[in-house]
Amino acid sequence: MNTAVSATSGRPWRHPLRTLRQGLRTWFHSRLPRTDTLTLEQRSVYILPTRAGWMLGFTLLLLLIGSINYQLNLGYLLTFLLAGSAVVGVYLCHANLRGLTLHLMPPAPVHAGQAVALDIVLTSERKTERHGIALGVSDAGTSDNNHLVWTDVPAQGSSTVQVAWAPARRGQHLVPTLTAHTLFPLGTFRVWTVWRPATPVLIYPAPEVHAPALPVGAPQPGSLGSARMMSTGEFDGVRAYRRGDPQKTVVWKKAAQSFAAGRSDLVSRDAQSSQRQQLWLDFAQCGTGDTEARLSRLTAWVLMAERLGLDYGLRLPGRELAPDQGTTHRSRCLEALALL
Repeated sequence: MNTAVSATSGRPWRHPLRTLRQGLRTWFHSRLPRTDTLTLEQRSVYILPTRAGWMLGFTLLLLLIGSINYQLNLGYLLTFLLAGSAVVGVYLCHANLRGLTLHLMPPAPVHAGQAVALDIVLTSERKTERHGIALGVSDAGTSDNNHLVWTDVPAQGSSTVQVAWAPARRGQHLVPTLTAHTLFPLGTFRVWTVWRPATPVLIYPAPEVHAPALPVGAPQPGSLGSARMMSTGEFDGVRAYRRGDPQKTVVWKKAAQSFAAGRSDLVSRDAQSSQRQQLWLDFAQCGTGDTEARLSRLTAWVLMAERLGLDYGLRLPGRELAPDQGTTHRSRCLEALALL
């Protein structure tokens, strides 16, 4: 695809009207208050004709001119019948969105590169059903909406839709501007609203795809076997396999070495032995120079240590998390990595 580039700045050329429209949209969005629950009132719902609506208006104008010139009574009847239907459609289309309540559920954190699932609950207190309501993420770069999801809201009930949004990088982000619109019942008018939720979303770093093995566990002071671990340079903590040990505790690397040597010895990780070692995931000892690459490797190590059931600590510039394990500890470590 060819892109026009200005000779002076080397940046892609953009039409002044498009730039002006994007600036006005940004200014308009910035004036809206942030809230996680929005009830659509008269002032927050907007309406304009669609392309089909403009074509209908042009057709009605031609019918009216032809009926006047040729004194066609049936032409008058058809013109005013269609015009009356369009006017009724304006009221029904606006009422289809007016009075609806939108509520955003707290989104779960995800890793960079993954889509955030935004669960939105639409609640209606009206005694009639609302048809054809679309929600999506408003794109400041175009006049359309991305990832539109359509739903119907039952009478005096609620409906839940899920909108996807892909953040650009790790960190804490505010949910982007959302939009809801409807074309019901004729498609000649578009009624829409703009919504700015207030809930932030935490984006963890993306884990390294082919991360190296976990670093060597440092023996605790005064523990038995400290000299052996220092000399071998391995995070050992294994024992002979016992019937009933979970498969995730089996050291398959050592099992493969035993099978290659003609033996059938299996070993499992010894939780008591591993407690004599402290596994520290250190930002300063990741082996890579780029900050994002270090965070990506630490994220992979956190997930790996948690999957193996090991106690692990995290050392970051200006912050240290003591060795522990579990869902809460993993979330704290990933949050620290995301906000670094």
